[in-house]
Amino acid sequence: MEHLWRKLLAVLFVIGLLAGCASEGEEETGSSDQEADQTEEAGEDSGFPLTLTDAMDNEITIEEEPDRIISTIPSNGEILFALGLNEEVVGVSDFANYPEEATEKETIGGQDLNVEKILSLEPDVVLAHASGAHTSQEALQQIRDAGIAVYVVQDASSFDAVYDSIETIGDITGTSDKASAIVSDMQEELTAIEEKAAAIAEEDQKDVFVEVAPEPEIYTGGQGTFLNEMLTTIQAENVAGDQEGWFKMNNEAIVELQPDVIITTYGYYTEDPKGSVLSRDGWDTVPAIKDEQVYDVHSDLVTRPGPRLTEGVQELAEAVYPDVFSE
Repeated sequence: MEHLWRKLLAVLFVIGLLAGCASEGEEETGSSDQEADQTEEAGEDSGFPLTLTDAMDNEITIEEEPDRIISTIPSNGEILFALGLNEEVVGVSDFANYPEEATEKETIGGQDLNVEKILSLEPDVVLAHASGAHTSQEALQQIRDAGIAVYVVQDASSFDAVYDSIETIGDITGTSDKASAIVSDMQEELTAIEEKAAAIAEEDQKDVFVEVAPEPEIYTGGQGTFLNEMLTTIQAENVAGDQEGWFKMNNEAIVELQPDVIITTYGYYTEDPKGSVLSRDGWDTVPAIKDEQVYDVHSDLVTRPGPRLTEGVQELAEAVYPDVFSE
């Protein structure tokens, strides 16, 4: 932006010279002052400089709309690309896989950030994430010490929190209107799903168990996770919903829950997850096994806090209630 100001001042200088050829010096000054006032007003409307507090209670000031942005986690990257910032994104996480443009960007590490690589890309802003900020404190501080703004995005665990994250990233990148439009679209899509699910009679509602990691260590999500909110949205009961967060369960405990449907979320890296679940020893009494109601939903759609979450709800709904949602 600094170079833009220099260009603007140069333009104003030329305008002043041209005006001097056609009018008195006093009129020239008035013309230049008017142009300067208009430029100043435009700067006031841009939203920058922007000061805000991140998820780690750090106060950050972003002086001007960033031209070069790095995302350290896939969800932040998805939000940036949804905001139309393909050209501005210069670095992404090693695990960034969506959209296709993300796989063509420079990678800056996964759980361990490559500080040297980040600094070499000369970003204006680095978008970190609260889920990994505690283990990356030293790396993030090195980036701050280099004079680069670092904003730690909250670890959202609800739709409302995701909406907030999208709008905040929109503010940081000067794309607030686009962010608001994305949030509005997501809310409309979620409302449409809720309205469809409202027609499901109580006696027809399913008990569901969701596996986010396979044997030998089976993990699931309880209260305070997207999965729980998604199941509630589609009028399904999370059989593990009496516990908090993400946790591990053993086979015996899952069998006791007697779910009607089992959802896996790891088919993209595990061969035949449905067959694996159906063939487990001692699970033959589980309704989901007897009726072969085991389905795989892509993990990124139901656990990644970004614009595709409503796609995840739809896919989950189609798996649990195909007669209602597959029309």
